[in-house]
Amino acid sequence: MLDASVSWLPLVAAMVGAGALGGVLAGLLGVGGGIIIVPVLDLALVTAGVDPAVAMHLAVGTSMATIVPTSVSSSRSHARRGSIDFEVVRRWSLPIVIGALAGSLLASSVDGRYLALVFGSVAGLAAVKMALPLDHVVLRQGLPGGLAGASLPAAIGAVSAMMGIGGGTLSVPSMSLCGEPVHKAVGTAALLGLWISVPATIGYLLASPAGEAMPPWTVGSVSLPGFAIIAPVAWLLAPVGAHLAHTLDRRKLSAAFGVFLLLVASRMLYRAFG
Repeated sequence: MLDASVSWLPLVAAMVGAGALGGVLAGLLGVGGGIIIVPVLDLALVTAGVDPAVAMHLAVGTSMATIVPTSVSSSRSHARRGSIDFEVVRRWSLPIVIGALAGSLLASSVDGRYLALVFGSVAGLAAVKMALPLDHVVLRQGLPGGLAGASLPAAIGAVSAMMGIGGGTLSVPSMSLCGEPVHKAVGTAALLGLWISVPATIGYLLASPAGEAMPPWTVGSVSLPGFAIIAPVAWLLAPVGAHLAHTLDRRKLSAAFGVFLLLVASRMLYRAFG
């Protein structure tokens, strides 16, 4: 439970900041605001007195819920610019939904340190990809079909749900490596974030995480106050990021965010093994 001696002001400020930065990055880089919201919210919750045994579950579940409106806002902005590949969305929708639901149910039953390990490992790999000039590297032309074509989005959905992110961290590089233009990949990832966040949020709302009692106003692994604070801020600023994605130097921004993400990954790995 929350320590009554801890002021709510720093926690609320952290949520507002996480929502603002997460919303802009969701539109700007297609990485999903959760990559920022989860570590900030986890740290803020522990600082505010939430048991570390459940803080990571709460951060991941709440982050996933906020991605629902953020994905709607961001994908609408990208759709107006014609930067969504609806053929990819059609092919990936079902497997990514199944993967997301399975990932959220699995995450609810494991120790928070394993969630931190998954988050830190994937964030570290994403940091390397974003920091290095690999934007024009293409392994093949066109997305794979058959079993591999279904397994890829299913894995993206599952891992993204366990991390509390919208999937862009994994889907954007996956599409880019298969020859999808980066702006199309970013816009498509924004819409696919909705396909991940809705089933995953349902899974987290139905969850009953092991460990100490959750803070007040929590449903499953979703903090209703956290959602109420973060979601509107992220939703309002996601179109700003989408606009900036078409005007700023994405290579410099990607490299800078990669360095920041490496620090986030290091902190999560320390949390997992510390």
